[in-house]
Amino acid sequence: QVQLVESGGGSVQGGGSLTLSCRASGNTYCMAWFRQAPGKEREWVSYTYMASGNSFYADSVKGRSTVSRNNAENTQYLQIISLRPEDAAVYYCAATTQPYCSNAPNGYTSWGKGTQVTVSS
Repeated sequence: QVQLVESGGGSVQGGGSLTLSCRASGNTYCMAWFRQAPGKEREWVSYTYMASGNSFYADSVKGRSTVSRNNAENTQYLQIISLRPEDAAVYYCAATTQPYCSNAPNGYTSWGKGTQVTVSS
């Protein structure tokens, strides 16, 4: 099973930007980002087909987010700009070696421990 390690979280002022990274211990077919705010369900943010680099985004971040990847290092990056208070959450990286991407948490067997993002006003 692929191991995932996220980094890049922290406290950011509203309107600012941040970049999260997720490094996998091996090759993956699809890597995704989810987030979970206190008292809320885990929410899909984006997923990326690692071979092609095609990325898809949730409406909540579309137009403000960009995923990039470095396949040589099995790493994906999530940049979010124009941060809003509702972007505050623990962000999780997820991955699968199965030949699909999913916007559902149960579509992924590998998860990182999460990185906290706080947005201050």
